[in-house]
Amino acid sequence: MPKGSPELTSARKEEIINACEKLYQTMSFKDITLKDISAQTSFTRTSIYNYFQTKEEIFLALLQREYELWNAELEKIMTEFPALTKAGFADKLAGSLENREQLLKIMSMNHYDLESSSRPERLAEFKVAYGNSLRIVMRCLEQYFPQMPIAEKQRFLYTFFPFMFGIYPYTFVTKKQRTAMEQAGVNYAFMTIKEIVYNCVIGLLEDQKEAVL
Repeated sequence: MPKGSPELTSARKEEIINACEKLYQTMSFKDITLKDISAQTSFTRTSIYNYFQTKEEIFLALLQREYELWNAELEKIMTEFPALTKAGFADKLAGSLENREQLLKIMSMNHYDLESSSRPERLAEFKVAYGNSLRIVMRCLEQYFPQMPIAEKQRFLYTFFPFMFGIYPYTFVTKKQRTAMEQAGVNYAFMTIKEIVYNCVIGLLEDQKEAVL
């Protein structure tokens, strides 16, 4: 890491992450190179290695930022809405993810490769943001459904978070995929992010009520 103020280091990291984000809007993960990313910044590809050693580390940092933005939105919901019904909570949680398309898109990639190709310190930074997401959703459940048993709250978390990995590929289907499913006779129901998340959350909360009964 080159010598410099923490502010300069942070600013340069953000510039690299922003460049990656811009490219990801029109290019696939596999097609983006460090050379492409450096071309979108004010410094050379060699300089990028002072901050990120692999393309996967940059994408992991972008995913971390997306989790942090989602966390802030969840905190805002909890502040603005002290109480919510099941339907209200499902609607707010679904709406928060509707605004985080990029979070869901990156999650739908090979998440294992992103983590395995990143240094331990970069991975630890990411895990802090991910862990905060788990804790904030748990706090949402505690705030809105105080009577829900802890085991059911945990079951909600460890069903909902794995579910998030499949949201983007299910709601964003390419023309090629759509044609293939039609040719294969696959009866596919196209849903928006908000629709699929809302249905999942309502289903999990209703299952919890039945389990208690």
